[in-house]
Amino acid sequence: MRRTANLHVLAVTSPGPGDGKTVTTLNVAGSLAQSPDLRVLVIDTDLRRPSIGAYLGLPVQSLRGLADLISDPRASLDEAVVHLRPYNLSVVPAGSRSSGFYELLNSPRIDCLLREARRSYDIVLVDTPPLLPLPDCRLISRSVDAFLLVVAAHRTPRRMVSEAVAVLDAAKLIGIVFNGDDRPAAGHYGKYGYYYSQPTDSHLTWWQRAWNPTNRRRF
Repeated sequence: MRRTANLHVLAVTSPGPGDGKTVTTLNVAGSLAQSPDLRVLVIDTDLRRPSIGAYLGLPVQSLRGLADLISDPRASLDEAVVHLRPYNLSVVPAGSRSSGFYELLNSPRIDCLLREARRSYDIVLVDTPPLLPLPDCRLISRSVDAFLLVVAAHRTPRRMVSEAVAVLDAAKLIGIVFNGDDRPAAGHYGKYGYYYSQPTDSHLTWWQRAWNPTNRRRF
């Protein structure tokens, strides 16, 4: 990974769905949040197929999220932030919007909300939509400092990796995460959408076990 100074807002993406970008985002966030001196925020910008809230067991249907903040110019970032106590980590879920995703992510409100996040948090991790099947991730590029590209071993075709690298701003691509999960591909994408499966209990990582509601932790 190339060393780059002054990285404040870091986006995590992948060439296609199912490459492990969301798990990578949460694992990086969980590791950083163990430092008592870092205030870490994760924002789910994958509005078409949000998964941050589901991975963490949050009651997303009753929470405000990014889509709600974009739609309401009077709303502040704090209105959608979920604090994952006792961890030094906070999350903004995707929200409840079911259409108009391109228009939402193309809104200048994204820039405003990320500027607000910069003022309140030391590190902001943005879980983006997959890069190639949709234009959404490219809209977010203007507002972030850098990208991590997640590639799945034995799954992501080299052609897609090359295309993804070509699409991203070379100055903002700071590294590629080689995800070793070689389970059978669980998703596919097409012209109008993409799909991927959620993990089962047997595949829970340490942060999922820690924040799972069955463990009686509260946020």
